Amino acid sequence: MTPYIAAQRLAKTFGRKRVLDDVSFRVEPGDVVGILGKNGAGKTTLLELILGFTPPSSGSVQIFSHESFRMPGSARRRIGSVPQQDELLNPLSALDQLRVIASFYENWDSELIDNLSRQWEIDLSERVKNLSVGQRQKLSILLALGHRPDVLILDEPVASLDPIARRQFMEQIVSIAADGARSVIFSSHIVSDVERLANKIWILKDGRLSWQGELDVLKESIVRVHVRSAAPLAPDFTLPNALSINREECHATAVLFDWKPHILKDVESQLGAPVEIESLGLEDIFLELHR
Repeated sequence: MTPYIAAQRLAKTFGRKRVLDDVSFRVEPGDVVGILGKNGAGKTTLLELILGFTPPSSGSVQIFSHESFRMPGSARRRIGSVPQQDELLNPLSALDQLRVIASFYENWDSELIDNLSRQWEIDLSERVKNLSVGQRQKLSILLALGHRPDVLILDEPVASLDPIARRQFMEQIVSIAADGARSVIFSSHIVSDVERLANKIWILKDGRLSWQGELDVLKESIVRVHVRSAAPLAPDFTLPNALSINREECHATAVLFDWKPHILKDVESQLGAPVEIESLGLEDIFLELHR
């Protein structure tokens, strides 16, 4: 299957600062990719490179088999995007703003936008400049959804939304991805939303993808283990692939990376002590990877 997006050894430097380094990935039809990273990790820069808003310093990123920085209009019309800072036209009414964008697309779905406007309680008669921050964000999302894009790219799309609006937005993303023909890439600081929506996770750390892959695989490969021994543990006691470890005489707690079920028997045999395995949520995994 030809991927919608493919990057090879992508890097971006601003002056002497290298923001992204040696980043490679693929986005297939049906993928919902959640990007996590601390502030300054390079999430927005990565999305801008995919969208072709800035050229890479080295490497390449292609979208619909075109170099993103030289994407033709036919490819751009297959993309919807929501930037972190909206680009709305303040003098217009919300309805006129929608009409302006709709005029560029033959396949604009007016019925979808009308329904979502009502569900999301957007006053289309109100001037854009008078909308609240949350209402502006909702309108930006509508502008990205109206032409039913094959690829939807969102930078912190729910940062200003209340819990009800966030839930409505997430339901819409689930609907978009349901047919398996479209893809979504979104960054968010709300890890619980990423865990609910994404089937693939990219974790950016120090300009590199420290993890990329299926969410389920990530959650299976990083676990917390509890060791309880009848005798005091050695001061240098450790476990394979430990991201962190805490020891207290006969008890140790560790978070292990690249966990495999057979390791359990190996550890129990080595210690002659039971080992308890605890699954972690995405937020705990993210925090452990950034210790």
